[in-house]
Parts: sequence; C-alpha cells; structure tokens
Amino acid sequence: MDTKAFKRSLHQSDKYFRKGFGHDEAVAGQMQTEYNSGLIQQIRDSNYGLTRGEVTIRLAKAFGFCWGVERAVAMAYETRQHFPTERIWITNEIIHNPGVNERLREMNVHFIQVVDGVKDFSGVESGDVVILPAFGASVQEMQFLNDRGCTIVDTTCPWVSKVWNTVEKHKKKAHTSIIHGKYKHEETVATSSFAQTYLVVLNLAEAQYVADYMLHGGDRDEFLAKFKNAYSEGFDPDVDLERIGVANQTTMLKGETEAIGKLFERTLLQKYGPQALNDHFLAFNTICDATQERQDAMFELVDETVDLMLVIGGYNSSNTTHLQEIAIERGIPSYHIDGPDRIGPGNRIEHKPLDGDLTVTENWLPAGPITVGVTSGASTPDRAVEAAIERIFELKAVPAAIA
Repeated sequence: MDTKAFKRSLHQSDKYFRKGFGHDEAVAGQMQTEYNSGLIQQIRDSNYGLTRGEVTIRLAKAFGFCWGVERAVAMAYETRQHFPTERIWITNEIIHNPGVNERLREMNVHFIQVVDGVKDFSGVESGDVVILPAFGASVQEMQFLNDRGCTIVDTTCPWVSKVWNTVEKHKKKAHTSIIHGKYKHEETVATSSFAQTYLVVLNLAEAQYVADYMLHGGDRDEFLAKFKNAYSEGFDPDVDLERIGVANQTTMLKGETEAIGKLFERTLLQKYGPQALNDHFLAFNTICDATQERQDAMFELVDETVDLMLVIGGYNSSNTTHLQEIAIERGIPSYHIDGPDRIGPGNRIEHKPLDGDLTVTENWLPAGPITVGVTSGASTPDRAVEAAIERIFELKAVPAAIA
C-alpha cells in the first residue's frame, strides 16, 4: 500500500478534519473549568513548592498536559459541539487518562471496544463521526473508516506525525525501520503501519542483541522467537538488517533512544566502514519536546532532597511509566497512581509498581516532616494533581504556608 498517497488523498477529503471547527473560545473555557487548578498555579508561582505543617510538596517544573494532549482533548470537545446529534466514536482512549475518557463518555462519545485483543468496528456505520486519538491510528484503520464513509476527526499529535514521516523516508530508501517502543502500544502500532519493513525494540538490551546479530550472525529462529509480534510480516534478520533507520515511540526515555541510535550507528560503521555508512544507516531526531522537558524536570526534581515520589498518570501511559523509572533508578520510594481516588481512606495508597500489578501500601506517608516530590504524565490534568496533593495534606491536616 502506498501509505503516503493514501494520506494525501485522505487529507483532501471533505470528510476529514484535523484543525478543529472554530469553537476554540467556548472549548477553552470548558477545559479551563474542568481541568485547570488554582492550587497548582499557586505552587508554580511559589517556585514549585508548598508547605503545610509537616508536609512539603515539590512539583516538577514541567509536568501534566502537553500541547499535543491538550489539543486532542479540545478537538474532541469541539467535535461534540460541532456534531451535536451525530453518533461519535473514538478508536481508542483519546489520551491515557481515565478521568478525561470518562468525561467524554458522559458527553455520549462511544469508544471502540477491544475483543480478544482486536478492535471491534462492527458498530461503526456510514455517516458516523470517528475521532482518531492523540497517539494516532493505523493506516489500516484509517482506510477502513474512509471506505466506510465516516467523518474522520484526526487529533494525532504532530510529533507522532513527524515520526510517521521519518518512517516514510526509511521506506523510500528501502531501509528497515527499527522503532524504539512498545510493540503493543497504540502509537507504535500506528507508526509501524507506515513502514514497509520494521522491527520494534523495547530497550537498549534488545537493541544490543540486534546489534550483535548484525555483526556476528546467530540463531535466526531464536531471533524471530525473541521478537515475536514485534516485526513486519516476512521479516528476515539475515536480510533486513543490512540497511536500517531508527525511529521511536515519542514517549520513550530520551536518553535510551539516543543510546540506541548511537549503538546502531557504531554497529554499521564497524560492519561497513565510514564511506558506506550513509548507505546503510538513517537517523532523524524524533524525540518529542514535551516528553523530553518532563523527563528533564524529573531528573532535576530527584536531585533535590525528597523522601518519596508521587507519579500521577494512566497506568497504560508510557511517558508516565518512564517518569516513575527515573525515581526508582535514584532509589526514591515511588508511587504511581492513575488518579487521586487511589489515596485513602486513611494513610493507605493503591498504586502500581513498575512492571507489577496494583497493590495497596499502608502507612505510605511516614510520620514527622516529609518532602513529597510530585509529577504527572502528559495526559494528566492539573485538577487531578491538585486533588492528590490535597489528599496528602488532609492526612497531615495542618494549616497552609508557602514554601
């Protein structure tokens, strides 16, 4: 399939929208009311610190809604206003935040169900309006919806679209796209759908395995078993790793993506020499600015003296998980919650350890003076962060003072 030609054709359709509908002012007011927080602004204005009695909150200097997420939510709200009577669907969660998605359900927006790991589009009919989420949709899904005669509202983040354009460049030069990401993640599924040949690597360790295979060969069957479900149909590591390009899921750790790119550049340099490197290796910067800013702010925060870290964001949010990883790597007790309701009753918290299942920790806030670091993923509204902080203060129940 000529994905570039399909996208060009889709963008020219009078049933395709990606710039909103002119209801900006009304939607901005609605989102301000529902998601912004006076307390969070107060903390920002006070050098990102607030003390009440024995509790000091230290906020990361970059956290919460990024521009792409805010844009996607605003477009979803606009869509409901612009199509007040039409049936509206979202192909997945609009963003990885349970509160925001529930709010859209209250607005009578339907979500495509996943049955046995596969999205069920059987209820979507011609004339329905379908919203593509911030992390995009696969080419196959877009083609299906277009053929079905649906109106498509595309809220895909421009940073994700930038990665798709990079993958198109790989394909044009007959390079295999090596994508740093999680092969099941919606964004990586969408990105890989634009590639001719691809391989998804989760981390630097998997990338090292691939690099070693490129240099020294190995057991082909073992390779294919190791990366099952993470490569394109017919992928052959003995053929398809001669020319590669590197791309990434935009929410992965910046430092790891950079390390993976440098690893493959060194590998191909060693294998083919400097004069032939450009024939075998392509690399473009596809790291999202917002993801990078939140990770940098988290590194700055953990360099301060904090007793524990509260990370707020959807459990299936990749960028939130990576923020938690940074705290764990520094040995700081870290609690990942998807919303303020996970705190309490009493001094207990229901949270998700990294790569673990939901668990409950009693007496998670120690006695005496404490400093709590707080950050949130790019899909978490300030109002949710405010509610979580207020619950911490309620457990200590003391008067307020600016730090």
